Amino acid sequence: MAAKFLGQFLLEQGLIDRQQLLDALETQRASNPLLGELAVAAGMLEPAQAQRINERQRSEDKRFGDLALEMGLLGAAQVDALLAQQKQGRKLFGEILVEQGALAAEQLAEALRVHQREREVALQSVELGLAGHPAGDVMEAALATCGRLFPRLLKTPAQISSALDVADAIHPGQVNALVRIGGERPLRIAIACDPDTADNIATSFLGISPDDCDEGLALDALGELVNVVMGYVAKDALPDDASYRPEPPAFNVPASGFLGAGPSHLAVAMTSQLGGFVVIVSG
Repeated sequence: MAAKFLGQFLLEQGLIDRQQLLDALETQRASNPLLGELAVAAGMLEPAQAQRINERQRSEDKRFGDLALEMGLLGAAQVDALLAQQKQGRKLFGEILVEQGALAAEQLAEALRVHQREREVALQSVELGLAGHPAGDVMEAALATCGRLFPRLLKTPAQISSALDVADAIHPGQVNALVRIGGERPLRIAIACDPDTADNIATSFLGISPDDCDEGLALDALGELVNVVMGYVAKDALPDDASYRPEPPAFNVPASGFLGAGPSHLAVAMTSQLGGFVVIVSG
């Protein structure tokens, strides 16, 4: 069983149609603008200043407001006011569907109950797969990093879907980016996905239009994203005084290239509004 976003679950259950899903997602996105967008709209920041903060978020695991304070671009009172504005306008996905008449409140309540039960079962399966595994701590760090960074870097949440066999996680129809770290404890982290998801990741990560994205840019963006994830995982999984040697990303590595270290590998499927992808680690 795989954990799903509520919208995906409702669509698969036939409770809403695709247009209702898209309309609700757009309304939810509009109700929860990014802090930088609010700051620019309020005249507190210039667009170029907000972009500078966004760029720093690629390499520093810090919130937008914290970085703005650190860089002297916003004051504490301004950040507090922006956070309050953001919180006040935020709407839950299910609440939006009821407001738009796509679901009755009773239907939503029952769907939420079933959805939560399925999600708990799927997450327990992943937890069992990680418990006691040689690479369990590496995968935990990678999943937590994706959960934190995707909303900041790609403007979309990402969540755990299901545990996978590594052999099933990579197939010829997918593209992948792999980063290796050499040292006392060698690490490998890869992200694999279909070409459409790679394009979506690239356009969001690089801030470009789909027309400007090609296969090379998509792979470069995927490689940079894995580099960022690996940087945080190395901090979390390795001792503070550990020395290690990161290698440049390798692309479209066949399954045999991931399985060389044998059973120390783990693969977990994740889902996002940009598409599904697989995180693969060893260590």
